[in-house]
Formats: sequence, C-alpha cells, structure tokens
Amino acid sequence: MFNALTDTFEGIFGRLRNKGVLTEADVDEALREIRLALLEADVNVTVVRTLRDRIRARAVGEEVHKALNPAQQVIKIVNEELTTALGGETISITYNAKPPTVVLMAGLQGSGKTTSTAKLARWFRAQGRNPLLVGADLQRPAAVEQLRTLGRQVDVPVFSQPGDPVATAAAGLAEAKTLGRDVVIVDTAGRLAIDEELMEEVRRISETVSPDYTFLVVDAMTGQDAVTVAENFHERLELDGVILTKLDGDARGGAALSVKEVVGRPIAFAATGEKIEDFELFHPDRMASRILGMGDVLTLIEKAEQAYEADEAEAAAQALMEGRFTLDDFLDQMQQLKKMGPLSGLLGMMPGLPKEVRDVEVDDKQLVPIEAMITSMTKAEKDDPKIIDASRRARIAKGSGTKPNDVATLVNQFLEMQKMMKKLGGLGTKKARKSGKKSKKGKKGGGRVTPKGGRVTPKGEKATKTPLALPGLDRLDADDLDRLSRELPDL
Repeated sequence: MFNALTDTFEGIFGRLRNKGVLTEADVDEALREIRLALLEADVNVTVVRTLRDRIRARAVGEEVHKALNPAQQVIKIVNEELTTALGGETISITYNAKPPTVVLMAGLQGSGKTTSTAKLARWFRAQGRNPLLVGADLQRPAAVEQLRTLGRQVDVPVFSQPGDPVATAAAGLAEAKTLGRDVVIVDTAGRLAIDEELMEEVRRISETVSPDYTFLVVDAMTGQDAVTVAENFHERLELDGVILTKLDGDARGGAALSVKEVVGRPIAFAATGEKIEDFELFHPDRMASRILGMGDVLTLIEKAEQAYEADEAEAAAQALMEGRFTLDDFLDQMQQLKKMGPLSGLLGMMPGLPKEVRDVEVDDKQLVPIEAMITSMTKAEKDDPKIIDASRRARIAKGSGTKPNDVATLVNQFLEMQKMMKKLGGLGTKKARKSGKKSKKGKKGGGRVTPKGGRVTPKGEKATKTPLALPGLDRLDADDLDRLSRELPDL
C-alpha cells in the first residue's frame, strides 16, 4: 500500500546519511521532498502541513545539533512524527464490568463493513470472549444471510429479525444477555453516501444499545474521501476508532495518514487481506516503521508464533541440520508459511530488504505447482529424492500437470538445500567438539541460547515465546561464518 511513499523516504534518507553534517538547508530540502511525497500519497493537505512543521521544529533545533549522527536523528524524528500521525498508540480494548460489551459497526456500502464485523468477532473469540453478531442491516438484500454465512465460518451465532432495525438491535442485546454472551457486535446498514434517513437510523440504534465502542469501517482505497466520511459519521455517532480495510491494496495511504489528525480518532484495526483471518490490531509504530522501509519484525514474529508450534519448529530445524529433512517436511513447512499470510506482505515486514526484492509481486499461486509435484511423489521418492530418475520424473510431471524439467529443478534445489544445511550443522558440531562443551538438551532448566539471547525450551517444559533458532547457529564464530560463505553456493 505504501510502496511509493517508502521508496521516496528511502531515497531522502539515503542522501541524508551521505552527509557528515546537516545544515538547515539540508533539512529544508528533505522536508520539501517529504511534503511532496505525502501530497502524492493523497494525504490531507492540512495534515501534511502540520506534520512538516512538527518535523522541522525538532529537526533544526538542539535535538539534532547535539546528536552524534544528525542524519539518524532526523530519521528518528520522522519516524516518531509519523507514528503520532497514525494514532500514537495501539488501541486497548476494555470490557464492560456488566457484560455484554457492545460494539456498533457503521460505514458506507462496499467498504467491507459486514466482512469486518465477522473478522472482529473472530478476533474477540481469539481473546477468549464469546461474541454474538446482530444483523441490523435490513436495507441491503441478503445482508443478514451474508452475516450468517460469515458467522458460521468464525463459529459465532447471529441474531436478526425482520422489521425495524432499531428494534432488532435492542432484541439482539436482550438475546445476548439471555445467552450469556459477553460481547455484542451490531452490524448496521451501509449507505451509498451520507444519507440523512440512514444516518438518523444508525443514531437511534446507537442511542438504544449504548455501545461501548463505535467503529467506522473505511475503505483505504478511497483516499481523502474517507476522511470526509469519517468526519460526518463522527458528528452523529461519536466514533471511538476506525477499521481500515484493503490495507493490502495499491492505495497510496492517504486515508491511514489523515484520519487520526483530522477526526481525532485512531485506527483501531486493519484488514490486511480477503481471508477471514487477515485482520489485526493496528500498530501505529509498526506501520510507521514499514513506511520508512525499516520492516515490521514484531508483527512477523507474531504471525510465525501463530502459525508454528514451537516444538514442531525445533524438530523441523533439527531434522534439517541432520539431513533428515524430507520433501514431506518441506511441504509441511510451506503450508505453515502460507498460514502467515500473503508472501508479498511478509516480504514487506522484513527489514533491510532491497527495494527490488521488497517490491517483487509474489503470488501465492506460484507455490501450487510445487505442492502438486510433491504430492504426486511416492513416500519413497519424498524420503529420498535421489531415486527420482527420468521415468519417475515423467510420471510425477504428468500427475502434477507440470513438465519433467520442473520436477528435476525442484529435486536439484532441494538436494542443494539439504547439502548446505548438513554443512552448516557440521560446522556447529566441530565448534562444540573444539570447545569441549556438551549439549545440555533435555535437562530441566537447560536449553540452548539463541544468537539473539532467546531460549529454546527443552521438551517437557512449558514453551516460552522466544526467537526461533536453528541448532548450531549459536556456536558459530566469525571464522566459521567466513568459511561457510566460501563453501556454500550463493543464495
């Protein structure tokens, strides 16, 4: 979404880093480029002016002059001010002391409101809550049926009744109390534009159910228009936050950077894809980091922790190092990776990637032929790909709808990976023998220390959330790594 803005910021900061000393003219030049980049990203002009003035006030003051590295300090200032513009802090949901906690959803038609309602219900379930969905959108044909379908997907019941939407919302709240549901999410009618009659309807629903949170669902693709919509809704409903949809699209990012400054309400959640699980709390600091090309490691780790079981990941890493990693294991790891979300999104979260790599359009469908080839192999072929000769390649290609050359390429690349990882594991073992240290794996209170200082929990102990580590990496010194870079093929 923010690719163009990210590229511009990286260019600006690259030039700043090349300067030993920053003059006021250098800062002004950088601010002119930042201003132009924000305007091109469809950020509200008032927000652009405010952001520029705040950055300049800090960048030409004592804060930068006293810094050892002025360029880095300017980047830090821009990062902090972008974080403030995006909302400052991640919203913290608190629950009503007398359940249920009521959430009211509003928005224009086509913004993804009903889908976001179901995604939010799934998020509440992940927090250990028991939500009820209330279908009060009686204007759009089949809106309630769409909500019921989505409710079944997330295993959340849906209440609705024909007639008056206000009465339906009230009855839904009463039903939640009867069923002992602790969260109620009311889906209201969307509108094609700011419609006075429908605005009055959603205001009366709000008065009736007294929501703890009122969220406006906004399509990120609408740019500055989204801010106008948010202002109009805020006048009637007193919004608590915005849910931004289509954050994975090719919008320029104006809505995300404008809504908090103009409306005074933060972005609470973001929908990052079409799948029901592509929905998360919005973290302003992490988004600012991504905009500036610094990646988003924390979100990447969280996605990995959700997709991978710690014990399984450790076992897979151990098997890989010892050369016991089969094509079946490879297929399983690939499927786990897909659970983390679109691959192009994951690339955007990785810090330090060159622009050429980060901007590559990676389609998850490119993995389908690989999966088809592996599933077309016999158990013996997956355990030992070396036995795959010409006739076997032809059979696998026919079964997977690919070409024999594709099968050969996959097998060769997998065997190279096996060879590389065996060498990596071997270097770690030799290093351990030299130092005379023995593994303490399996002993209570033991566990290896990762290069980042995290701990891999031995089997039998409760797993803690730490960075995943490959066995042997923590025992490599500079000489080992240098030898490794010479021995192994370029990746």
